[in-house]
Amino acid sequence: MNKLLFIVLAAFLSASLWAAPETLPANLDWKTNLDDPVFASPEAKRGGRFRSFITTFPLTLRLVGPDSNGSFAGYLRANALALVDIHPDTLNPIPMLASHWAFDPDGKTVYYKLDPDVRWSDGSAVTADDYLFTIKFMRSEHIVAPWYNNYYSNVIVDVRKYDDYTIAVTGAVPKPRDELLFEYGLRPTPEHFHQLDSQWVRNFNWEIEPNTGPYQIAELRKGKYVEFDRKANWWGNNKRYLKHRFNPDHVRVKVIRDINLAYQYFAKGDLDSFGLVAPVFWHKKAQGEIYDRGWAAKIKFYNDVPQPSQGMFLNESDPLLADKRVRYAIAHASNIQKIIDTVLRGDYERLNSQYEGYGDYTNPAVLARSFDLEKANELLDEAGWTERDRRGIRQKDGKALSLRITYMSSSHNDRLVILQREALKAGIDFQLQLLDASTAFKQILEKKHQIAWMGWSGGGLSPVFWEFYHSVNAHKPQTNNITNTDNAGIDSKIEAYRAAQDKPTRVALAHELQEMIHAQGSYIPTFKVPYTREAYWRWLQLPEHFATRTSSSVIDSMGSTGGLFWIDQERKKAILEMKSDNESMDPLLIIDESWRR
Repeated sequence: MNKLLFIVLAAFLSASLWAAPETLPANLDWKTNLDDPVFASPEAKRGGRFRSFITTFPLTLRLVGPDSNGSFAGYLRANALALVDIHPDTLNPIPMLASHWAFDPDGKTVYYKLDPDVRWSDGSAVTADDYLFTIKFMRSEHIVAPWYNNYYSNVIVDVRKYDDYTIAVTGAVPKPRDELLFEYGLRPTPEHFHQLDSQWVRNFNWEIEPNTGPYQIAELRKGKYVEFDRKANWWGNNKRYLKHRFNPDHVRVKVIRDINLAYQYFAKGDLDSFGLVAPVFWHKKAQGEIYDRGWAAKIKFYNDVPQPSQGMFLNESDPLLADKRVRYAIAHASNIQKIIDTVLRGDYERLNSQYEGYGDYTNPAVLARSFDLEKANELLDEAGWTERDRRGIRQKDGKALSLRITYMSSSHNDRLVILQREALKAGIDFQLQLLDASTAFKQILEKKHQIAWMGWSGGGLSPVFWEFYHSVNAHKPQTNNITNTDNAGIDSKIEAYRAAQDKPTRVALAHELQEMIHAQGSYIPTFKVPYTREAYWRWLQLPEHFATRTSSSVIDSMGSTGGLFWIDQERKKAILEMKSDNESMDPLLIIDESWRR
């Protein structure tokens, strides 16, 4: 045989063997769930344009990489569906991009049968190759995303293809089955769209990626708005848990930089709904003719969800905040309860830790440090901040104890003014820095802040610690360890938690970690709100049960618990005519406590 021909043939055979699909294990117990209650209304009507707003225009349309974690990312991620989702009332797994799943005896591998109906926005089928590409993509240095690089290397360690519609995902260590589907879940990435090279971040900053959800960006005017169009022949239209959802044909997200101006847009009928969680809106601004005449309604809906970690995140890398005693003193000088009792009208409750609302995983022994000026003064004296200037601000080595608090919404001005005045009693000078959300979040992710006044959304079945507190994510930009916590003891406990195989062990470790994070003192919890409050024009219609147990918003156009409302075009015409003719109907205020705990 010709030597060259032999080499080519050998290479071909080798490549063919390497690419051959693996053999699927026999006797897998395939599961699905088409038995849980449907939570959308069959009365829902398709059509219309839903008008919402954001306070800042996104810095990118990428889902990963620099500047991809802004508030607008929620819209993009809502259209990047998972293999399996959580039923929003029962919390059982339900099919999404996968129709069936099965567990391996190793406790860390899940097999999935992909739904062959699933399509990308451009009509291409979503296949096993898109999941294989996810691993390549997320591990690439070109995406400039250290968290994703680590997670898809050290947490999700392997994805295997058995045929075009069967895959297996293997994690690093075994997990309890009720968490396995979500701990090691992943979404497909369209290989036919991406060109993964050193210019990827720049070249794909404003590219519109194909997705699997009901909506796709159709129009974008930088600094003005983003409009989504609903896919006319979306593959999910007749699926059990997707049917009768995501009903508007268009969703326009307008940029309105001032929250008070945004409410004026709503009151004029130029926005369809408005969040009223802030007491100043619920008690004061959301009053008057549009409610008295019944054109708009208000709803207070209690939910049952992991609480967002609202609070003050202290950057330990800052010289003034490197001393734990100073961090403790700031906590004791922060009069959160006074803010709740005054500006917040007693509506909110004190949050005690970053991990409330996770059932057994939440450590009830961890309590927020109370406002105590005596303790604050003792700690600051002990730390050497013994001198004061004529304003009473503490001094040390010629430097003032002056700290910048970065925040993102003018609606928090009154809260922070109280915080500032009360802390001054202990000699701490808080300088308030209001930035638009994108600019603020960019500063915080680049670790250029001193104190960030913000929150991370809660979610999932168990707490996550690695992203926020492992030292591998400290002292570098574009990671979620915004406190720059670098503690070997916390690191080892996080690694043990990630490696734990049974729930009792994981719960015990989660409790220990919450105590250690509390002892670190770099996070000061502020408020929790066990409900959502919203106003909406009554051409928006809701299902009989209004929302779900895990709905963070009632009027939510997208997401795993959203898309339940619809626009009644005839009712809209009638209400606008009533408004024009100064006519009325019965006012509507809804208080739903079905899920109150």
